[in-house]
Amino acid sequence: MISLTAIDLQNFIDEQGIDAQILHLDVDTPTVADAAVSLNVAPEQIIKSVLFLADGQPVMVIASGLARLDRKALADFLGVSRRRVKIASAEQVLAHTGYVAGSVPPFGYKQPIETVVETAVLQLTGPIFGGGGDIHALMQLTVAELQRVVGERTAVLRESPNL
Repeated sequence: MISLTAIDLQNFIDEQGIDAQILHLDVDTPTVADAAVSLNVAPEQIIKSVLFLADGQPVMVIASGLARLDRKALADFLGVSRRRVKIASAEQVLAHTGYVAGSVPPFGYKQPIETVVETAVLQLTGPIFGGGGDIHALMQLTVAELQRVVGERTAVLRESPNL
């Protein structure tokens, strides 16, 4: 299967009039920490796009890069059994989004995917950075622009720290 790239994402950004910029890097950014160091920003400014399958249907969760996501909270939000919510495999990510796992942007997929923004993302200020369509690319945008593009659907989906 041929995957989409940063070029495809840039075309989507241009076609949709999205206020975002793809940053091409000289290093891999496989982790939030790596991305933050390569951009010289706080790890809190990095977002991640995590694909789940709920009753077999793709659901993209956009979360703070540092957040651990709670499958039960997502299942409750979607109104399905926790057993029916699974994190997608790398093959499923590629099949549903068109992008290789680790480079998935928050939008611009080969088919529309239901998207939920984890509420911690809404607290971020300044620029945020997410997958840029290639392992060596990140996309810069604002929270407001992210919400404008993916919609206003939000939920508390991060794991609560043990108290």
